[in-house]
Order: sequence, then structure tokens, then C-alpha cells
Amino acid sequence: MNSFTHLNVLSIEQATTLPYLTLHLAEEGMRVIRVENPPRGDPNRWVGSNVLREEGMNSYFLPNNAGKQAITLNLGCEEGRSILHTLIRKLPVDIFATNQRPKDYIKLGIDYDTLRTLKPDLIWVGITGFGPESNEAAYDPTLQARSGFMALTGERDGVPLVFGLPMADLGAGEHGYGQVMRALYLREHTGQGSRVDLAMLQSAVSWMVSPIMLTESFGEKVERRGNTHQFFAPVSVYPTRDGYIYVAVGNDKQWQAITATPEFAGLGRPEFERNAGRIAAVSLLNQEIGAVLQRQDTRTWIEVFQSLGVPAARVNTLPDLLQEDWLREQMITSRDDKTGAVLHLPPPAVMTESLQEHHLTLSFPPRLGEHNEAVLGALGYDVADLRARSVI
Repeated sequence: MNSFTHLNVLSIEQATTLPYLTLHLAEEGMRVIRVENPPRGDPNRWVGSNVLREEGMNSYFLPNNAGKQAITLNLGCEEGRSILHTLIRKLPVDIFATNQRPKDYIKLGIDYDTLRTLKPDLIWVGITGFGPESNEAAYDPTLQARSGFMALTGERDGVPLVFGLPMADLGAGEHGYGQVMRALYLREHTGQGSRVDLAMLQSAVSWMVSPIMLTESFGEKVERRGNTHQFFAPVSVYPTRDGYIYVAVGNDKQWQAITATPEFAGLGRPEFERNAGRIAAVSLLNQEIGAVLQRQDTRTWIEVFQSLGVPAARVNTLPDLLQEDWLREQMITSRDDKTGAVLHLPPPAVMTESLQEHHLTLSFPPRLGEHNEAVLGALGYDVADLRARSVI
């Protein structure tokens, strides 16, 4: 039985980082209600292709919002704030989350001190770019730039590059998920709620364990290296006859196994015997390895390296990835009864038995205000009247 189905989450969320966090909570079985400002709601509703042929349900909005409910509330008016406070008390809300800027907390009536007065054991989560004392706007690419990610991404002589996924957004969502679970554990044992403030910049920099230590403690230069590795060689992407393969040699024993094969016997030279020698001549080494690997297709080389105990992988395209058996078996689906559209989402990082049993399917991402009646009407509010007066 899922341990979290009794929990209610109320989230004033937009963009990516907080919706990604609450997607995980929905996958765990929690009831997640996203609160949006009328009349247009989350700006991400209008980003990407209009795949469903309806307003406010564009493609960029969909993946992070499956499994949720949606209501609208105008928190700029006193009645809207009053309704929010009633929801906190009467649902009741276990976890409140927001990625509004801190300057708006008190104005919207969502600051921690106000909400914990309404429900003392509330878990309050705020995700900001730079912490609760800063109102500076933040987007993922600017955080990747400021955190040093881009200084480590790209070719040595090329320009700094942003990562192909919004890693500052996603990373803060993952860290937030861990903090929510920690807060739930503490509440279970102490009965007390807690405040969680998560700064996206600090979240991103927390991953820079090795680069920061090497630079600050030992003065070592850490820089962009393309597909190679600072400490191991050969580690890189190489072209094959029909695509690309990534080979990662992590020790001298693996290298000896490679050079014992007929294909690579010519690389069994004394200067390459130790990792330090391979690092020193990495450009020449990679050139010679690439010349060999181009003679056969990727599948053949994968079988060769697997037989030697050397990590190697096809550089999958997205269509390649979607043919992986493990992924197809664990894919989460979300079906829209209105249009018949089916979303396919990757599984969580860990598919527990409970998730496999209950959450291989999620409800379709909600339309703007789709659950006003189910949530607000259930508490006795006249939804039509609220709408007519622009409260929702």
C-alpha cells in the first residue's frame, strides 16, 4: 500500500523547477493541487507546440504536470487569500510549496509565519534563485552560467556551453524532493512542521564537489575538456561505422585487456601502459583509437568491450533510447479522456514496488482551473459566483 496517498500538497507553481518536484510527489500518490493566477495561469501553459489544439495546454507544460489537479485563485484580492487560507486548514494541507519571489510572500499571504499559524505542522517549501533574502530573477541558463557548469561544458578551445537539459531547474527539484521527505520524516517523529528554503544556485553549486576542492584547496586548473576526462584516458566519444560509441577506461587493467586484442595490439606501447602516459598523449591516443573503431559497427564494438569488462555505450538518439526494453517496461502513461492523447513519461529514478503497482499511469495534466469545483466547491464555495467576481 502506498504510504503517501493521504497527503495533500498545495503548490503555487510555475515554470519547471517546482512543477518537477511536485510531479515526484504526485508519482508517490500524494494529492497535488497546483494554484494558478487567472486568467492565463502558468506561463508555461503557452510555451511549445499547441499539440492538443486548445489554448493553455501547450507541449512544454504537459510533462511536469501529470497526476495533478489545478485551481485558480486571485491572491491579489483579500477574498482569494482568504480562500487559500481556508484550504490550508480544511483540506487540510500537509505540504505547501511556492516558487514565487520572496518579495511577494507577505503580499500574497503565503509567508511561512502566516501559514504555520493556520496549521502548525505544515511543511512549507520555497524555491528561489538565490535564497529567501534575494528577489533577483533567475532562469536555468543564467544559473548554469553563474554556478560554473558552463565553464566545464564544451570543447577546450570552444565557447562555454549550456547543458542540453535544464539541470539547475531539475537539480533543485530533486533536492527539494529529498528535503520534503526529510521534513515528513521529522514531522512523523516530532509532530512538528518545518520550513524548507531552497536556493537554486546553492543547489547547483553543491554538485561542484571536485572542481571546487581542486581549485580552492590545491590550485589545480579545471576546465572544459569536450568528451574527454581530466583524470582518465581513454575516455571519449568515437565514431564507428554506423554511429558513435562512448568508451570509458577507468584503470590500467582494462587498458591491458583492450590492447591484448588483435584490433588494438598496436596501441600496447610502453608510453600508454599507465594512465598518466595516456593522459599526456590523449589527443594522439584518441586519434588512433578512432581509426580502429571506424572499421566496425557500434553493436560489434559494444560486444567486444563488454566481453573485456570495459564500460562502453552507444551514443543513443532519443529514438534509440525509446527502444530500450527496461524503459518501455517502466514507462509512465497519462491519457486524456477528452482528446485521446497519451503522454509517455520516464519512470522515477527508483521504481519501488508500490510505484509499479499504483502509478504506472497518472491523470492527464489539468486544464487551467479544471478542479475549481472539485476542490473549492467541495468546501462550500459558489464557484460560478467566484468566477464572476474574478476571485478565481
